[in-house]
Amino acid sequence: MTWSNQDWWPNLLRLDVLDDNAFEAGPYGEDFDYAEEFQKLDYEEVKADIEDVMTSSQDWWPADYGHYGPFFIRMAWHSAGTYRTADGRAGASGGLQRLPPESSWPDNVNLDKARRLLQPVKQRYGRKLSWGDLIVLAGNVALESMGFETYGFAGGREDEFKSNEVVEWGPETEWETTSPERFEDEEVGNLKNPLANTVMGLIYVNPEGPYGEPDVEGSAKNIREEFSRMAMSDRETVALIAGGHTFGKVHGADDPEENVGPEPESAPIEQQGLGWAQEHVEDKAGGLDVITSGIEGPWNATPIQWDMGYIDNLLEHDWTSVKGPGGAWQWEPVGDDIDEAPSPHDSEVSEEPMMLTTDVALKHDDDYREILEEFREDPEAFQQAFAKAWYKLLHRDMGPPERYHGPEVPDETFVWQDPIPEADYEFVGDEEAAQLKDEILASDLSVSQLAKTAWASASTYRDSDKRGGANGARVRLEPQRSWEVNEPEELETALETLEGIQEEFNASRDDDVRVSLADLIVLGGNAAVERAAAEAGYDVEVPFEPGRTDATQDLTDVDSFEALEPEVDAFRNYLGDGDVDDLYDTPEERMVDKAELLNLTVPEMTVLVGGMRALGATYGDAHRGAFTDEPGTLTNDFFENLLDMKYEWEPVDENEEVFEVRDRDTGEVEWEATRLDLIFGSNARLRATADVYAAADGEEKLVEDFVDAWHKVMTLDRFDLE
Repeated sequence: MTWSNQDWWPNLLRLDVLDDNAFEAGPYGEDFDYAEEFQKLDYEEVKADIEDVMTSSQDWWPADYGHYGPFFIRMAWHSAGTYRTADGRAGASGGLQRLPPESSWPDNVNLDKARRLLQPVKQRYGRKLSWGDLIVLAGNVALESMGFETYGFAGGREDEFKSNEVVEWGPETEWETTSPERFEDEEVGNLKNPLANTVMGLIYVNPEGPYGEPDVEGSAKNIREEFSRMAMSDRETVALIAGGHTFGKVHGADDPEENVGPEPESAPIEQQGLGWAQEHVEDKAGGLDVITSGIEGPWNATPIQWDMGYIDNLLEHDWTSVKGPGGAWQWEPVGDDIDEAPSPHDSEVSEEPMMLTTDVALKHDDDYREILEEFREDPEAFQQAFAKAWYKLLHRDMGPPERYHGPEVPDETFVWQDPIPEADYEFVGDEEAAQLKDEILASDLSVSQLAKTAWASASTYRDSDKRGGANGARVRLEPQRSWEVNEPEELETALETLEGIQEEFNASRDDDVRVSLADLIVLGGNAAVERAAAEAGYDVEVPFEPGRTDATQDLTDVDSFEALEPEVDAFRNYLGDGDVDDLYDTPEERMVDKAELLNLTVPEMTVLVGGMRALGATYGDAHRGAFTDEPGTLTNDFFENLLDMKYEWEPVDENEEVFEVRDRDTGEVEWEATRLDLIFGSNARLRATADVYAAADGEEKLVEDFVDAWHKVMTLDRFDLE
């Protein structure tokens, strides 16, 4: 075994997660435009090919009821269902289900076979059809094939070719376990951020119940917690579970531990990426059954038909918990008056439906049951609710509607897509932008205020799910305008001044040119950077591309946007209140996590931190971490003084988060610093980067690199520029 630095020093700050932002890991090259390739497809032909696979059983893997539809629904659901709102990571984009760890999760047993069944379709269309899109589209086609009318489909999920190792899945070291550390205060139904799934290696919750026990009350708590972390309401949650469980069956004809081989990433080389090898168990009809979860049976009498069978069975019958043939807890109906389902391989033989603990939990939770009963009384409402919730599930991680492609993209735009109005005016040109910068700099706003306002607006962006960013100027709306990190009172002052400049400019025009507040906020930040560089003796121009418009409060999902609030912001030297309920141990780990979401490299993260300190664009006391006597001037003082052995560092609190910077000779305190400052001198790789900017010839490079990195952050959400 070759040991890595991380093996020798497990507490070493992981920076390699930012390296993926510096290069393209896939084979297509930087010029590859997947959206353009996708639109070359004969879309209906692709759907026909998927339909053909679904209904043409292949001997090497059995198709329940002669139809792979339920199998493909599970595949699509488990691909998209990993998404969580806390950090926007996971989900269907990237086709990550084909890469570890998701490829080998216990909850994904045998989904490797579903993808292999689709291999001929993928090979036929090549680069025009990503696995990310194919997996999801197969789920849609499966629903339609079994009589359900879907709400639509959008392509545009470009494939990843490397595992997303930055995703934090939980503290456990064994599959299908739940550590008390997974929950805040060790309480069921109160997951720590950024987690959404309640069990290591499962997509959602344990279908047997919390900790593998048939506890319906605890199961309902976990369901509500988990689905809320996917931005799903109670109504959407019930619709998804009831709609998904209308189809297919679960497989537990025997004990998985005794009859199923290792997962794909542990399987022998001759299995060629397939895992979970098993001797198929002969079912009651003499056909071949398979083993996945260890729970056995269908939910209703019509497993490949859209109907009300699941809801009717759940509400109209009493259910009791039993151990099934696979050794797992499941629920059987009390009495024998329930319609039986055909055997998966012989319609002449029948079997009794079952329920999961998570199903029965819906019936026993008052709010969930009310929704179930509404759906039973109004099947059309159920159909519409499932269609919209399924569409949201599959597309939640794709970002704004302009990233959606294909002939089945709905005309309707949803608030969860963070819509931004189209402009009904012409955008400012270079001449108007220069005029506006002069007016901004002539106002009472300082370099620090302008830079902080622009950063507060743009740095909400997350590359994981393409949410946030400066477009829309949502920094002036709830919840962002009230976030503590944005210093609401100071933000209000800056916004009022910029709104006044905007109103005066727009009122003065006798043409169709107008400036949005979203553009003006960015322009103000750019002007601040240019002035700070000029104060240091450098003549720079920060690129500016107009085109942003202003969102409204009714187009902003307040609850969903709360997840974007930073608990720590290293760039503004904001440590928060210390009461952080997540799985990251240190502020510097959260710094790297935020940098990864901003798609930054190690040098970009480094220069932005140093440059923001020079601008005085830090939370509260602008002198914390500034290390300069010239705040508002874009110098390399931060790095030069950080690495200067003239100073020593002494913690001022037990948490070692805040430090005093003392002159070694006099003992006098020169400045105050945080861990978010000192890590750039402590960590070897960050120190090596800081050393470049601290050098006598490093200041000019700092200015150049800061302008580039700043511009990158300001335009991360400008998909129209791609």
